[in-house]
Amino acid sequence: MEKIKMTTPLVEMDGDEMTRILWKWIKEELIEPFVDLKTLYYDLGLEHRNETNDQVTVDAANATKQYKVAVKCATITPNAARMEEYHLKEMYKSPNGTIRSMLDGTVFRAPIIVKGIEPCVKNWKKPITLARHAYGDVYKNTEMVIPGPGKVELVYTAKDGTETRELVHEFTRPGVAQGMHNLNASIESFARSCFTYALDTRQDVWFSTKDTISKKYDHTFKDIFQEIYEKEFQEAFQKAGIAYFYTLIDDAVARVMKAEGGFIWACKNYDGDVMSDMVSSAFGSLAMMTSVLVSPHGYFEYEAAHGTVQRHYYKYLKGEETSTNSVATIFAWTGALRKRGELDENSELQAFADKLEQATLHVIEEGSMTRDLALITTLEHPVILNSKDFIQAIRRKLEAQLLEKSAIHKNNIS
Repeated sequence: MEKIKMTTPLVEMDGDEMTRILWKWIKEELIEPFVDLKTLYYDLGLEHRNETNDQVTVDAANATKQYKVAVKCATITPNAARMEEYHLKEMYKSPNGTIRSMLDGTVFRAPIIVKGIEPCVKNWKKPITLARHAYGDVYKNTEMVIPGPGKVELVYTAKDGTETRELVHEFTRPGVAQGMHNLNASIESFARSCFTYALDTRQDVWFSTKDTISKKYDHTFKDIFQEIYEKEFQEAFQKAGIAYFYTLIDDAVARVMKAEGGFIWACKNYDGDVMSDMVSSAFGSLAMMTSVLVSPHGYFEYEAAHGTVQRHYYKYLKGEETSTNSVATIFAWTGALRKRGELDENSELQAFADKLEQATLHVIEEGSMTRDLALITTLEHPVILNSKDFIQAIRRKLEAQLLEKSAIHKNNIS
């Protein structure tokens, strides 16, 4: 079988621990036998980031700006324990944070729907895509413990020295206070990313804040979204048959619980942090969540929504068998290959990505899966496969599908 050709390379970002092992197996078993894979390889494993003083992360992000599409393996964000374990020169920043900042992107997370792994919310039939504005608010706050009576004020000092003051609270006893901020440019980028991705995936956009209570802070988010939608996207949305809908965050939660899915839910930073965990948990497993970073400048970076699976990696190093779910990492590759094919007008590459996803889901639906899914499946008598056997089962299914397609094509010609 002739391999599918690529014209433009993907930016490939390798990662850490068990996901790095899965990454290698996925390439060897599921992609390279079928695709003449072209990538620009960047090793974002923590050891190499340490060797390059994290310059490799910057280089990978810059390459993504040039080539538009990247696929990324899960990576370690170091803490004190990792500093000691890897003998790091410094406690490097999250690679995801660096890349997100450089690409000016928004992360969209969506569950992978498969028969036998049923959502806790029975009426959820389609994926709910969570878009989180990953800048500012409580995550860049300034906090203060108030020891006793006194007043806390917000003070804005303009460049010319003039001051604007707003009383936060007149304290009569001990308490706490915090200050938060956001930037119009960041909110605008978030809005454009949401609307762009909605057009790309043909989904409605729901956006929610609490502007009835936060009449300046949250209301600014609402106003910016509405203005950008009306000026830049309304006509395209109408042509695509999709809609933009704003509501309060509490009303959005109530509506989401009664909806069947199939839309993008755009949230402020804290709301998105909480709701993305709720949605992923309710759909079944974080290992069945896709994640794509979308920039309004036309950059796309695909990865799994989960971490490096440290516990399984330590078992693997001891020679013990693991049953690690690789579905989200496989779907990171298919997402990137499909987008590359779309941008390059390579229908074969797009079709291959579809076939690989179908093969992955069919293996699970026929009762073969990793241990995490076997614990929650509604299918009777599931067969638990180890990490590599699961990937190899997908390869056999994929080969069968491709042979069947080839046979049908030959019959049609004859």
